[in-house]
Amino acid sequence: MSSLAAKEAAADDVLDLIPDHADLIVPLANGEPPTVIEAIDAGNERLRGVRIHQMHALYDHPYLHGAYGDRLRHVSYFLSPVTRKPYWEGHVDLVPANFSELPRTLRDHTKSSMVLAAASPPDRHGYFSLGTNADYVAPLIGHAPFFLEVMDGMPRTSGQNQLHHSQVAGWIRSDRAPLEVPPSTPDERDEQIAALVAAEIPDGATIQAGIGGVPNALLAKLSGHRELGVHTELISDGIMDLVELGVVTGTRKQIWADKIVSTFALGSARLYDWLDENVAIQLMPVDLVNDPRRIARHHDFMSINATTEVDLYGQCASETVAGRYWSSSGGQADFARGAMYAERGKAFIVLHSTTSNGKSRISTALSPGSVVTTLKNTVDHVVTEYGIARLRGRSFAERAEALIAIAHPDHREALERGAHESGILRRRP
Repeated sequence: MSSLAAKEAAADDVLDLIPDHADLIVPLANGEPPTVIEAIDAGNERLRGVRIHQMHALYDHPYLHGAYGDRLRHVSYFLSPVTRKPYWEGHVDLVPANFSELPRTLRDHTKSSMVLAAASPPDRHGYFSLGTNADYVAPLIGHAPFFLEVMDGMPRTSGQNQLHHSQVAGWIRSDRAPLEVPPSTPDERDEQIAALVAAEIPDGATIQAGIGGVPNALLAKLSGHRELGVHTELISDGIMDLVELGVVTGTRKQIWADKIVSTFALGSARLYDWLDENVAIQLMPVDLVNDPRRIARHHDFMSINATTEVDLYGQCASETVAGRYWSSSGGQADFARGAMYAERGKAFIVLHSTTSNGKSRISTALSPGSVVTTLKNTVDHVVTEYGIARLRGRSFAERAEALIAIAHPDHREALERGAHESGILRRRP
């Protein structure tokens, strides 16, 4: 029996490898090995003080809801629809961290006892690929044991996300495929915002865009551009479409030229098929992809991220909604700072002018309990469906005037009054 075959295991064999008080590291989104986590959940009586550390979970499990007390608990670094309510109910812990810093945070503040990850089948040389992911677990290759769930539907990807069978403590096979997250349909406001941002992006720029209505609309509006590059934490269907149209070539990139660089992918089954053995895609560790110093080496770097609320100083609260935690910092500050230092770089923070119930998302002061994600000193452009507020290098009074001008017309008078009352704007003699 080969050494590769000898390590093939049953899912519950992982329990024999978990010591008391272990810190188990699980990749975000489709990097999670669901069958392995289900086995751990089912075998919880054998565990003592075990923590699972993960960003943005897609799969629900009983342990997330406090089913086993201190035996097995979840530590999140970015809330998802699955973990949001358990966090509010006190069953999940949340650690704040910029995405780029998460590998170091895990190395310095956890035992990194073992990585549990999904993977593609091993190739003929005995190498597994982490498929849709590299994120914060790729930096742990060679430094922590890995236990893998080999999925038949997981694409084999390139970059720094492969590991040899000798580095694997065990692995199982499953016929599961990555979960699909179909692209959301942009609404009229998304289209208006996207058109404003697209007009700011020159040919040859390198772009970073997330997922959601505005990024999807923006990527669709770039179909007439030429020689764009991609350096982004997330590859979505919109990126794939631009590559297939010949819009994205990467020929003008200063680093990793001709390659589409990301740290994870999330989207449709068509996207996962497209990723399989596509050597133009490089999935790299997040401490490389999101490092503002590397981002800044690109000329004409364009960063596009969403927020939930902006105050008249320009502070962006992107991880809370009405003062309640909704997500976390992610990579927004990483890319905003990278774009700030890039030659001719621009960072765009996008948001609808109002909430679904008509409340202004531009406010004199942030809602009580809201936390700042992008600092006022870093924020560059703020975009609503009513225009672009250019804040970099402008005084507080100039910022307030620019932000009021792109607020919903129904709220501009109240915002101006609030700006005067707070002293941000002063009445001229």
